[in-house]
Amino acid sequence: MAQINVLTPPEITEATIEIGVKKSKTPALNLLILGILAGAFIAFAAEGSNMAAFNLFAKPETYGLGKVLAGSIFGTGLMLVVIAGGELFTGNNLILAAVLDKRTTLGLMLKNWVIVYIGNLIGSLIIAYFMMASGLFDSGANVLGGMTIKIAAYKTGLSFSKAFVLGIMCNWLVCLAVWMAFGAKDMIGKIFAIFFPIWLFITSGFEHCIANMYYIPAGILAKADPAFAAAAEELGVTAEKLAGLNWQSFFQSNLLPVTLGNIVGGAIFVGAVYWFVYKRKK
Repeated sequence: MAQINVLTPPEITEATIEIGVKKSKTPALNLLILGILAGAFIAFAAEGSNMAAFNLFAKPETYGLGKVLAGSIFGTGLMLVVIAGGELFTGNNLILAAVLDKRTTLGLMLKNWVIVYIGNLIGSLIIAYFMMASGLFDSGANVLGGMTIKIAAYKTGLSFSKAFVLGIMCNWLVCLAVWMAFGAKDMIGKIFAIFFPIWLFITSGFEHCIANMYYIPAGILAKADPAFAAAAEELGVTAEKLAGLNWQSFFQSNLLPVTLGNIVGGAIFVGAVYWFVYKRKK
């Protein structure tokens, strides 16, 4: 009989709970280091997808194609996290299933989330700084730098409610990608499980708090260069939007609502829902 290389949904639920228990008991230093790695992996995916598609983003008639191309690259970040090893805040929202099953505690879950979130931020900022220092933002006659600013200004210009809803839809898909990867028993299965939901979330334009830890700081750093700021203005970024792109708007206008939305999308719509269906005591 051929070996079955995929778990059933109830088996994925049990596997996710087991993984959540292990994650909740991981030492803090290991969580921080693995969180830094995951933040860097997602930032690599963000900068790579921008590099591939920035010229397509610049034109309304090719914007959608740019999102498709960017999405086809971005999944590499989550593949690195799941397969190479890393701790990603958004994926770890699934630990809620283990809490609901009374296999770990709310306190241990929140401790994991806080440490990993900080690590993800550090890793993302490192790559944002490296990209600025590398000189790559001058690609395409400074258009990449200008587009980096434009993307960041758009994200900080979202209303709280829009950012929150976009965050829900994003991590619903991201956690489904992680969920299915837990259910795959071989590497190629994990890669395919991750690739398509992530491709869908990027193409759709949803908001991911860890990815935004690269996108927005990179835009803030690029904004400090007059050549990149001028390129952003040519791409339609107004002086008002440019002024509104800063560290305060990063945390208040984007990171806060998107993080809350991501928690709802991943912890509730995936972790809690599947626990309720397959594991709750009848």
